[in-house]
Order: sequence, then C-alpha cells, then structure tokens
Amino acid sequence: MNRNAYVFLLTTALLWGGNAVAGKFAVGHISPMLLTMLRWFLAFLLIACISVRHVIRDWKEIKPHIPLLAALGAFGFTFFNMALYSALNYTSAINVTIEQAGIPMVIFLTNLLLFGTRVRPGQIFGFSLSLIGVALTAGHGNFARLASLDVNFGDALMILAVLLYSGYTVALRFRPSIHWQSLMTVMTFFAFLTAVPFTIWEWHSGAITPPDLTGTIVVLYTAVFPSLAAQVLFIKGVEYIGANRAGLFINAVPIFGTLLAVALLGEDFQIYHAVALVLVLGGIWIAELSGRKHARANEAGVP
Repeated sequence: MNRNAYVFLLTTALLWGGNAVAGKFAVGHISPMLLTMLRWFLAFLLIACISVRHVIRDWKEIKPHIPLLAALGAFGFTFFNMALYSALNYTSAINVTIEQAGIPMVIFLTNLLLFGTRVRPGQIFGFSLSLIGVALTAGHGNFARLASLDVNFGDALMILAVLLYSGYTVALRFRPSIHWQSLMTVMTFFAFLTAVPFTIWEWHSGAITPPDLTGTIVVLYTAVFPSLAAQVLFIKGVEYIGANRAGLFINAVPIFGTLLAVALLGEDFQIYHAVALVLVLGGIWIAELSGRKHARANEAGVP
C-alpha cells in the first residue's frame, strides 16, 4: 500500500512542478484569472463525462456536504492557483516550486494545533530544514531580506498560496466517503464557479488577456494533468498514509519544478537554489523516515 502511495505522490509532485512551469509559459499569453477559470471549467467537463452515475449514486451523501465541498474547491483549487499564476508574473518558476515546500510545515503545525496530531522529533527536524530552504528562496539567498520584510511580491503571493493549499489538505479529512469521481466532479464545478467573478473583475479592470496558441496549450495541460490526474493521486495518497506524511512529498515539487524550469524555460539556477533543494530533500527524507518508523511501531503495538 505504501509503495502505491509513494508512486502516486511522486507523480503528483512531477505534475505540480509542471504546473508552475506551465504558469510561467502562460505569462503574456493568457491572464491568471482567465487561465484559472478555463482550467477548472475544462477539468469539470472532462470528469463530469465519466462520473454522472457516481454522482447520482452518491448524491444523498454529497448534498449535506455541499458547503464543505464548495470551500475545498474554492480554496484548494481556485484561490491557490490564482495566487500561484499571479505570483509567476513577478518571480521565477524555480522560486515558486521551492516555496511550495512550505506546505508540509503548515500542515504539520495545523494538525498539531487543531487536532493534537502527534509529531515525531525527526519530523520536526525534517520540516524545519524545509522551512529554512523556503526562507532562503523567498529571500533570494539573503535571510536579511526576510528580516526586513523585503520580499518580492510574487514570493509573497506564493506564501499565501502555500497557506491556502495547506488548509485544503488538512480539511480533506472531513470530506464525505464518496467515490473519487464524485468528489472531483463537485469540487471542480465549484472551483470553476468561484473563478467566474474574478475573471469578470479581470475583464472589467482591463487586465484580461485572451489565450493565444500558447495560452490554449497551457489551459489544456493544466486542466488534464495538474487539475485532474494530480489531484486524484494526491487524494489517494492522503488516504493511504495520512495528510502529514503525504504532505511531505510536496517537497519533491521543487526538484521536478526546478529541473523543468531550467530545461524548458532556461531560468538561471543560483547557488541558493541548490542549497535550498538540499535542505528540502533532506527534510523530506528525514521526516518521512521518522513517520515510517512511527507507523511501523504503531502496527507492532509499541507506544
């Protein structure tokens, strides 16, 4: 079961790394709010085509949970991606992907504070390393910039995105026990619905950019892979090993995102990027090793 979870979560990280690179390609070819709306509209149509019978079967369970599912779609899908795509207008795809490594830390702290979830010393050490890597990236290699709150606007937006997706991940524990196709259909619908007023605002403000060929390709990629495939794999990964351990695999996003950004966008790879990657990789390895040992001990009945 764990092996399946690892495959699912690493594939998720690869697709999300590609999402940041696709978002950078979108700059100048389609505006952020319009991209978010079209992405989730297409994702909803695709999943709805194969999920009608599941939604009908699960409707009694879905109906009382509509407010929760609407919030999950809005915060985890719409607001997160709006912040991410907007951030890419001001900072690099490498920075955005490395800063996503802050998500597991926020998940750990939220689960600890709200639900009393036990955190092992090794996990604390691991996400502390990740936090240092994120801080180094947000400060563009200079911690003094963080101390003086001199943070690039794009990096600040990405930190907001981290908070949004962390809250979504923690809240997944409250989702109803329905088929994954039903879950994705309802959440993508509300993600699209939530994006509509923001797109209207973008149009009225004169900031909207209709998609050209590049923008259209970005919409298609983000709708199929980061929106549907990655979200389903992440949800299954959370089911298998829990939000704390699954969230750690988001730390692999910087690795894939950085490689893709350098290869496809030609972005400069700085020394502080290398140091940050070592920190987040070390963090995921240490924290996951600690979580795995703890899970084995629980299975064996060891306190």
